[in-house]
Amino acid sequence: MKYLLPAICLCISVIGYSQGLVRTNQYDKKGKTSLFVTDSVISISWPTGNDDYGKMLLDLSKNKPLFKAISAGDKTSLKNIANNIDPAFILTVGKRDLVSQNGWNIFFDKVPLKPHQSYVVNFLKDSAAVITEGSHTIIRIYNVQAASFNGFLEITVYNGSPLFNVAAVLSANIDSTAILYDAGLISKAEEWNNIVWNNTNNELVTTALNASDTAKNIAVKYRTIAADNTSGSIAVFPAPHQYFYPLDEAFNLKFTWYGNNYRNMLKGFGMGIRQEPEGDKRFVPWFNAPPGTQQRLNFFCLISSSNAGKNLDAVKKFTHNDRYVALPGYKTMSSHFHNEFIINVVLKGKPVPERPAFVDVFKNTGIDIVHLAEFHYTAHPKGPDSTRLNELQALFEQCKRLSGNDFLLLPGEEPNEFFGGHWLAFFPKPVYWIMSRNTNTPYLSFDKQHGKIYHIGDTTDMFNLLKDENGLAWTAHPRTKGSVDYPDKYKNASFFASDHFLGAAWKAMPADLSQPRLGKRVLDLMDDMNNWGLKKHVIGEADVFTIEPENEMYAHLNVNYLQLKTLPKFDDGWQPVLTAMQQGKFFTTTGEVLIPSFTVNGKSTNEMAKTDANGNVKINMHLNWTFPLQFVEIISGDGKNVYRDSISLNYTTAFGDKDFTFNINLKNRKWVRAEVWDIAVNGAFTQTVWLE
Repeated sequence: MKYLLPAICLCISVIGYSQGLVRTNQYDKKGKTSLFVTDSVISISWPTGNDDYGKMLLDLSKNKPLFKAISAGDKTSLKNIANNIDPAFILTVGKRDLVSQNGWNIFFDKVPLKPHQSYVVNFLKDSAAVITEGSHTIIRIYNVQAASFNGFLEITVYNGSPLFNVAAVLSANIDSTAILYDAGLISKAEEWNNIVWNNTNNELVTTALNASDTAKNIAVKYRTIAADNTSGSIAVFPAPHQYFYPLDEAFNLKFTWYGNNYRNMLKGFGMGIRQEPEGDKRFVPWFNAPPGTQQRLNFFCLISSSNAGKNLDAVKKFTHNDRYVALPGYKTMSSHFHNEFIINVVLKGKPVPERPAFVDVFKNTGIDIVHLAEFHYTAHPKGPDSTRLNELQALFEQCKRLSGNDFLLLPGEEPNEFFGGHWLAFFPKPVYWIMSRNTNTPYLSFDKQHGKIYHIGDTTDMFNLLKDENGLAWTAHPRTKGSVDYPDKYKNASFFASDHFLGAAWKAMPADLSQPRLGKRVLDLMDDMNNWGLKKHVIGEADVFTIEPENEMYAHLNVNYLQLKTLPKFDDGWQPVLTAMQQGKFFTTTGEVLIPSFTVNGKSTNEMAKTDANGNVKINMHLNWTFPLQFVEIISGDGKNVYRDSISLNYTTAFGDKDFTFNINLKNRKWVRAEVWDIAVNGAFTQTVWLE
């Protein structure tokens, strides 16, 4: 079906519906969208790029599907992709343990083992509002309800892209609550011909639609499922990282679904995204839902007048095909992997593959440097000496064998001895050390096979080893898991103050769908460390175990872009990697937002910048992004307080590359750094610039 686009001119008509209960006072009539409200239908058209347009008709009648029509095409005609479909959400509510460990920062929780219940989210369609925010147009529909949660539905379209977001924004005044959600699109009629996805082998799968098929969960690559008909296609996918609550494993837990009567709760045929309540069956914390917070249960749709296969290719561009892209002058580095290849394969006498699958996973994800965290409660860190030395030798040999001109696999451990809490060790070359020493054992000894051998018995020994071998240490998962009270408890220790203690590591944990950023726990710690007056840094960490091609690795990863022109060779040692970390010459990202440059009055991270007489500085940033950006935040401190200057970037469109300049007053501040976040809560952050 085709029909003429009603208006390319910038006009608005509001007629009739419930005596004007569609509020448009915050809609910009001079913007690039076209809005009509007639009777019970909101019509919104927006430019999607390349002279194409998208259009949706939203029916506010209580007994009819919300999406009366969704269309895409050029400015002279549009093709109907779908008619008479509804967004659908299932909210699952469980109980958070706020007592046994560290409150809302808890990871060691097992929510699915406690009472929990799922509820269909109901849309009441009592009233609506249309709001312009930069290049975004938001249609907000009241009211939404599930159990004790209440709120509204938001549909957001983005100028310049065939992308839109559907969100049930819900809040409740109940404490100790953890949640998760499933979502998608459902219809009472057959709206599409095929359901399409990429399987975990990255092969395109197309299945003919049978509306009577019972709903099934499927494992896909790129977290996306799509449907098409002869007119076009629509793809449904989650926020790439925000949607996935933290787990120890990155298993692909069949995060999409399609079919009839999903979970015996959503009547009709549909497709969408889902979360696995039992997770990896280890610690399963779900999402925090503190009382009064607006939890944003959301998913994205990409529409196209092309078939679903081409639409899936367009979705993949938002995450660079789930790959960290090469950036001139930088090398990508990821840390904290408990793969246990040495213990579970090499030292068990199993066949050792020429190139293990996990190496291909890292390479295919665009990671140049991998810092392992082997021997995590599986080996013999305290000896016997011969066993420990054999384990280290096997680790060093395999890292050397699997490294090359374009990839470094580097040995590392999470020792969890001597300092307190959990921490990672990283040396610039192979170092043989044993985590025990009695009074008759020297700190340093030698043998012909291994050379220098260190025995470490206490904090002093450990600190000396870091100094003697120019190593680095940092707090793993600070203020949560096994580091609940760290680094706070040793912030005054000499080893922490030294250049050999980097600082801490960042991961998006805990998860909270009301936050506009990921990993607030560690970002707050970064500000605290800055105010402590210590020039510390925060490196991104993955902290996962199994690494296999079928895993959902990208959702659980982040990466550090280190300022390195060339990759060191394993045999020469990798001191340049540690130096870039030690000097704060890197930024950390989920992958969709890049910060190739960041200066404050011409000074870069870990350097000293000077304000003018009035405290003003000029901040220059070069940004590259995929999803439209949401905001940049300039964070600063005076040694006691933290200050935030948030600058909206909601005028940006998808797939940009631009220099930005911000003039900020930082009078009496001692440090400054920056974060950038997009509409899908993907982001990147810099290290710190110090101020005179």
